[in-house]
Amino acid sequence: MKPSLRVLVGVAVLAAPLALIAPAQAANTLTMRGADVSSLQRSLDLGARYYNASGAPADPYDILAAKGVNYLRLRIWNNPASGYNNKAKVLQQARVIKAKGFKLLVDFHYSDTWADPGKQYPPAAWASHSLSQLQADVFNYTYDVCTALKAQGTTPDAVQIGNEINVGMLWPAGQVVNNDFAPLASLLKQGYRATKACHGGTQVWIHTANADSNANARWFYDGIRAQGVTWDVTALSYYCMWHGTLANLYNVVADVRSRYGRPVVIAETAYPFTTADADHQPNVISGTARCDNIPATWAGQAQQFSWVQNTARNAGAVGVFYWEPTWHAVRGNGWDPADINGTGNGWDNMAVFDWSGRVNPHLYWTP
Repeated sequence: MKPSLRVLVGVAVLAAPLALIAPAQAANTLTMRGADVSSLQRSLDLGARYYNASGAPADPYDILAAKGVNYLRLRIWNNPASGYNNKAKVLQQARVIKAKGFKLLVDFHYSDTWADPGKQYPPAAWASHSLSQLQADVFNYTYDVCTALKAQGTTPDAVQIGNEINVGMLWPAGQVVNNDFAPLASLLKQGYRATKACHGGTQVWIHTANADSNANARWFYDGIRAQGVTWDVTALSYYCMWHGTLANLYNVVADVRSRYGRPVVIAETAYPFTTADADHQPNVISGTARCDNIPATWAGQAQQFSWVQNTARNAGAVGVFYWEPTWHAVRGNGWDPADINGTGNGWDNMAVFDWSGRVNPHLYWTP
């Protein structure tokens, strides 16, 4: 964390703990200032409006660019019931993203629905497949999506082979059991091989939610490295409510950067701007438990995001992505892809746009 007092559009941000001040390397810069906008196309299709800090209607992509964003992330599900976040929709949104001048990160879940540390369900079409069949599935699907993006002039700058794969993906075949990383490694290698066959310059990220401890991060990344897995970027999720202090984040980022010799990115982070709920869907994070004693307000959200960026930067990371900043309270853009109209939005208090669609005037992505 930079030792000086930071001021964000008139909002004073207090100095962070001294443990975060000393950077792991001098003059580090966050070259990847990202946002996951996977829900945005659905919101726009439903008629959502977005407004800049002065309250004027504006294109949400332009608002994000003005806030400092230069990299956008899209998740891809194989065959979601909602009809969104599938190959066709990713191709559609990628055209807009590239036309606006952003770089593109494609996040392969290898599922028809959410994949995260607690669940990694194979797509229905792959459910009965053996490990060897799944290896071919991962290669073919990754290559197919990547080449389709390339063919329309929107080659991805980076892809994730799996999403928050703390203990593997495509369970049970690709789950890490009894410290056996071989099955998972065989799948990751196919994802890497497919990506490079599509375009050698596309980065391959391996993403876990292991920013909580050096022990967990080392267990995973040591495990895949020992199996000969190659990757280009080490990607971590950091939500302070689940993954601990900023001092802990600093230590994990600095450790994995040094230990594996690869760039490190915080692929997901977010903080609430309110403790209230916009709809009938309970908020994933209530905001009542503060991190760093920061309140769930617009100013508080901006302060926490600034501190995360500073901590990541000073620890040697090269990027920070905010997860779903545009997913404000739009009726019909539900949490569950199997019931997208019937479920509400569990992230309506975590977006950087309020329930009317106005952006947080204090929050910025900074190099």
